[in-house]
Amino acid sequence: MGQYVNAQSRRFDSSLKVGKAGFRILCSNKNAERNTVTVNPIGFESAAREVSIEVKGRIVKGEVDDLNNDGFPDLVLYVYSSGTKNAGTVVGISSDKNERFVPIFFPDLMDDPKLRIGYWGNDEFSLVEGSLMRRFPIYTTTDTANIKPTGMMRQIQYRVTLTEKGAQKFKVARSYETAIKQ
Repeated sequence: MGQYVNAQSRRFDSSLKVGKAGFRILCSNKNAERNTVTVNPIGFESAAREVSIEVKGRIVKGEVDDLNNDGFPDLVLYVYSSGTKNAGTVVGISSDKNERFVPIFFPDLMDDPKLRIGYWGNDEFSLVEGSLMRRFPIYTTTDTANIKPTGMMRQIQYRVTLTEKGAQKFKVARSYETAIKQ
């Protein structure tokens, strides 16, 4: 994954659609620490406006799917930080009836005491049948001077849910560990 992230430090310019509606994403990716991403609506109502978002890292990839089962496209952008860990995160944007953009909040893995055990970056993300999948190798972290892979991979499945206040967020649906195939 590391060489892929470093190779993607150039400009990100993509149009992603489901049917006639979708998103045009532009990001210079010039700064390894912080960049501004511009998202333009494609096929939305005329009231929909472009948004600019600041991200900590560089955009590597984007995908579109209906993540909240409302019949309208949702966007995820995969953002990677600089450094040796290649730690990733997700920026989620939902279409509210193709009239406006609404954020989908993505949880910080470090806030989960169970899932963060053995995390040392090298995230991979993908959309699979309306779910966001995240996977990364698990490392031994008890001896911080001797961090090494355990030979296991943790996979986390996220689904979009509503909070008590009606906001959208990615919530862990399940997680599991498998041996890394050599």
